[in-house]
Amino acid sequence: MQPATPRRLLRRRIHFTPAFYNKEQTMRALAALSRFVGNTFAYWVLLFAILAFMFPQVFIGLKGWIVPLLGLVMFGMGLTLKLEDFSEVARNPWRVALGVVAHFVIMPGVAWLLCQVFQLPPEIAVGVILVGCCPSGTSSNVMAWLAKGDLALAVAIAAVTTLLAPLLTPTLIWLLASAWLPVSFLDMFWSILQLVMLPIVLGVVAQRLLGARVRYAVDVLPLVSVVSIVMIVCAVVAASQAKIAESGLLIMAVVILHNTFGFLLGYFTGKVFKLPLAQRKSLALEVGMQNSGLGAALASAH
Repeated sequence: MQPATPRRLLRRRIHFTPAFYNKEQTMRALAALSRFVGNTFAYWVLLFAILAFMFPQVFIGLKGWIVPLLGLVMFGMGLTLKLEDFSEVARNPWRVALGVVAHFVIMPGVAWLLCQVFQLPPEIAVGVILVGCCPSGTSSNVMAWLAKGDLALAVAIAAVTTLLAPLLTPTLIWLLASAWLPVSFLDMFWSILQLVMLPIVLGVVAQRLLGARVRYAVDVLPLVSVVSIVMIVCAVVAASQAKIAESGLLIMAVVILHNTFGFLLGYFTGKVFKLPLAQRKSLALEVGMQNSGLGAALASAH
């Protein structure tokens, strides 16, 4: 038996693992926490939006983190994207196309109409239209699962709207918002490529290179995404606190109406085309829920 030299003792200390630590149990606990936070996403956003409004000085420092946080969310989406997610496009192309068209017609159109009806100030009008022209929200798939919708259809619509966003989002913003403020199509196109496509591509590449080793990361992605989006919302609310205080009720009414009409018209579109109930639910959620993180990042960049 070799003597316990200081070097060996140091090595033992470095490799010492506490008896109470278990990697599998820890990851299962994190995955459970991640599911809980993902399922209660809306409540966390509302809670921290109120806190950011009440104490803007606490959260204003997050403004510089909006772009990196959105990149983290999009990178996580890339980690979870698989070829199977697009198999629904091959099986039911017209239903996926219906969802994509409905999303990019209904939400921008409703946003523009609300701006006209309420005669919103230019900076608020552009913000409403900007969010209305964004792709489906990152949490819409979770909501589709909770609502017992068609998850495969929801994932396919979210993926396709996100991949089309670099072209369609700046085009729609340029068409609908130019009446209020000048909009540069090319600047916004490049911004979305950097904010959305680059992180997604990096996520897909990481998934391909690391394979099964990203499984633990994927299990906690809802937690990472929710924390990131909540921080983005806090940054936006804190930076716009004075404007929100000035037009708070008006903004709240427009936001509620925008989402409500999105959900209703998305569901009604599915009913008109005689989709099953589960697919109507997915269509309603994919149409009515926007990637508000992308909207916030674009607003801060432009």
